[in-house]
Amino acid sequence: MAYGQHEQGGFTSAGLAALDASLERHVASGEVPGLVALVARGDQLHVTVAGRASDGTGQPMRRDSIFRIASMTKPIVGVAAMLLIADGAMDLADPVERWLPELASRRVLRHLQAPLDDTVPAERPITVEDVLSFRLGFGVIMTPGQYPVAEAEASLGLKTLGPPWPPCQLTPDEWIAGLGSLPLLDQPGERWRYNTGATVAGILIERVAGSPLAEVLARRIFEPLGMADTGFFVPPAKLGRFTSMYRSGDAAEAGADSRTLVDPPDGWYSAPPVLPDASSWLVSTVDDLYAFTHLLAGALAARPGEPAERRVGLPAHAARLMLRDRTTAADKADNPWFFGGQDAGSPSGWGLMMSVPATTITGDGAGGPATGGRPGGYGWDGGSGTTWRTDPAAGLTGILLTQRMLASPEPPQVARDFWAAAYAALALRRRGTWPRPIRLTAPWDRPCPIRPRASAASRRRLALPGRSGGRS
Repeated sequence: MAYGQHEQGGFTSAGLAALDASLERHVASGEVPGLVALVARGDQLHVTVAGRASDGTGQPMRRDSIFRIASMTKPIVGVAAMLLIADGAMDLADPVERWLPELASRRVLRHLQAPLDDTVPAERPITVEDVLSFRLGFGVIMTPGQYPVAEAEASLGLKTLGPPWPPCQLTPDEWIAGLGSLPLLDQPGERWRYNTGATVAGILIERVAGSPLAEVLARRIFEPLGMADTGFFVPPAKLGRFTSMYRSGDAAEAGADSRTLVDPPDGWYSAPPVLPDASSWLVSTVDDLYAFTHLLAGALAARPGEPAERRVGLPAHAARLMLRDRTTAADKADNPWFFGGQDAGSPSGWGLMMSVPATTITGDGAGGPATGGRPGGYGWDGGSGTTWRTDPAAGLTGILLTQRMLASPEPPQVARDFWAAAYAALALRRRGTWPRPIRLTAPWDRPCPIRPRASAASRRRLALPGRSGGRS
């Protein structure tokens, strides 16, 4: 089933029909039980809904079906952090130990295989920017091997060096204390490592705002944008719209028999989590996520936006700071799965809590047809089988939500085909040419202040109602 709002210059009718057919083939083959997909360009919006919410039921997938979005949680929490920075409650250059004393006086392993007591002092404190850019010195180890620090992390139950399922059973205070008991893997700022920074960011936001993370996200982002189905759990009244989650089974052939149920609707997400994990634990719908992407795109373009977006108040400079690539050539070489590998058509980097173009947003490589199943632009993917990118150069936003967990770091075939069909459906502005990049109102590489001056009125507008700006 397809829903659309059509205006000339967005997508071709034939291209959208091909997109629908491609996605429906993946459902018909049994690769995924169902899916919801959205593509948008300018004022044109097209949604595809196919399949079932769960195997073994007659319940059809709906446009408002709720999915576990896994690591697509990270960019949303990143915007919450940037709102606090815009408030002046914290700064990218601030040491996080001001709010997270558990991370003060860090020690760093001499090498990854070293015993936990074979360390040297950290050369400097961990900063807010280190946390949001995943350069705090702790995160996923991509090289197979035996590591005492990984064994210690597992024994503490932090669940930050691997998949988040089953959920962590530590409170935020217990989790950050556990992390603080371990040495760092690298010097702060030295190297990019995936994942851990996001969980730290969520706890940092709680301490800076003086409120639970769920409350901060609701007041600052979800409620103003009307994201009514986004949160850290699904309440009983909405469980009928919640999808099941599966992983690939042992069977080589596609189909329901090759899937194993991991989490039913009344499982892990049916109650508030002990740890509202900013790395992975949000649930959402395609329309809620589109509202979020529209907020970020509007801020980047410095346009007034809808009234709801103005209530969020994400400044253009804050959005641009999020999209500035902070990875090095060595980071990209060490993490080819995260940064596109040999997919020269869509090189990527990492900004603050999300994937970003490896070059400027209006530069070469920022947009164009997806290669290797990887789109251009900014956004991120979820290990539960979800993906989102906004490619300003092509004017394209795409969101794909499925229930089948990723089996490897490589994009699954359904995601590859989604992105290939989405780019192929674009209506070209001049025959035989790719659409010209959309230039932002301010040059991408113009220096942006980290903490701008703000009027008292704007501070009141951005502040959490009834909350202080932070705590020391």
